Amino acid sequence: MFTPRTPRIAAARKLHRRRDRDDTRRFLAEGPQAVAEALGAPGTVIELFGTPEALHRYAVLGRAATDAGIPVSEVDDEALTVLAETVQPQGIVALCHQADVSLDDALGRGPRLVAALAEIRDPGNAGTVLRTADAAGAGAVVFAGDAVDPYNGKCVRATAGSLFHVDVVRGPGPVEVVKAAQAAGLTVLAATGYGEDDLDGLADSGALATRTMWIFGSEAHGLSADVLSAADHRVKAPMYGRAESLNLAAAAAVCLYASARALRQS
Repeated sequence: MFTPRTPRIAAARKLHRRRDRDDTRRFLAEGPQAVAEALGAPGTVIELFGTPEALHRYAVLGRAATDAGIPVSEVDDEALTVLAETVQPQGIVALCHQADVSLDDALGRGPRLVAALAEIRDPGNAGTVLRTADAAGAGAVVFAGDAVDPYNGKCVRATAGSLFHVDVVRGPGPVEVVKAAQAAGLTVLAATGYGEDDLDGLADSGALATRTMWIFGSEAHGLSADVLSAADHRVKAPMYGRAESLNLAAAAAVCLYASARALRQS
């Protein structure tokens, strides 16, 4: 049984640091939901670690790994603790290959809906937007500029497995991402509380029924003037009540689902 001193555990625990994730192109996916989705993406999982209790509880995951030729390694509670980042870990962690693709490759696949995160640094927000984009049918999510690492542990957990469903891009700066999307035939919509276009108005006009990239900025700083200028439309979500604004995750859900509905009906 592996302990924290086992070389494979010692190497894996270093992946809590971004530098080591970048150097090795590996990361950790924690918990049964993330592990199940990772196992469903062929070639992603390198090794499965679990306590005896967890491997018994989630035996279907162990069998799936074994059937795929992936090593399944028992670890003691202390080793699991150093691999996990949550306060109450669920006993199972997958060592995975990073699978992000280039912006050109992602756009070249012709996605009808793309979400771009412009220098969003909060991992929980970024992971939630990625999960929402997946649910809305987006084909790619772009982490543009100085954005959070999509393989950050908190970000991975916030995606609830959606990280393994969409093309993930660690792109260039936000303006370059906008221009690349436009060159690939997508209409770029910048989400901003000060937009001159209203989301409902665009939906009613049929303007959302086209291949689209939504670009979102951080809650603290929003989108830069350069990004707003480069986008095709600057769009605000209508506010029918007295709330001043929506948080990032809520705004992304409203915008992406408006596009998803328009695209489904087109």
